[in-house]
Amino acid sequence: MFKDLFGKAMLDYVQNNQPENIVTETNISEADEMDVSYLFRSFNDMPKIEQKALKLCKGKVLDVGCGAGSHALYLQEKGCNVLAIDISANAVEACKIRGVENAVQMDILQVDESEQFDTILLLMNGTGIFGKLKNIDQYLSKLKKLLTDNGQLLIDSSDLIYMFDEDEDGGKWIPMYGDYYGELTFHISYKGEKETPFDWLYLDFNTLQNACMAQNLKCELILEGSNFDYLARITK
Repeated sequence: MFKDLFGKAMLDYVQNNQPENIVTETNISEADEMDVSYLFRSFNDMPKIEQKALKLCKGKVLDVGCGAGSHALYLQEKGCNVLAIDISANAVEACKIRGVENAVQMDILQVDESEQFDTILLLMNGTGIFGKLKNIDQYLSKLKKLLTDNGQLLIDSSDLIYMFDEDEDGGKWIPMYGDYYGELTFHISYKGEKETPFDWLYLDFNTLQNACMAQNLKCELILEGSNFDYLARITK
């Protein structure tokens, strides 16, 4: 059962209800604490990849997995028409409290295909929502239908290959937990409660590009970060 703990942390923060750090852990990494305030950062405090993506946004924008609404608020102030969506009811409530004008609790697969967007934004490891490698085609097909003819999908992710040890020959020793080394299972806890574990996908750029080609989509590398992370733009 989905407890919406990530969203609860955001709502606690925006309502000054004694927010605590969110504890995250994956099948390949140990427990780590995240300060909730990070989700409320201003443009100047965002990583360069996020700043670049926001600067590239144009026209009618769909902010997928909007979280606390920091990206949507920035775009609103720039005059963009933004629809911010998240599966978390608490996150959407936090967005509304902060002033996001159009925030809706919704899964991307539920968005009406008659509504099209000039920019679709998927940030903070946007490929995560795919969950598993096998789901990429389903999501890319849906996103393609939501793009205008000249629209763009701005998405970021990281190549997790750096997290694995090298063998004697210089190759990577990768214990496989699924079909692909970027398939992770996340465990989240907040204020002593544990969230139901969920799948989260990190994609290297070449794998994303190949998946786009299979959907007759163009995928270009826009910016690379310092930790194997990148921003890509996908167009028809």
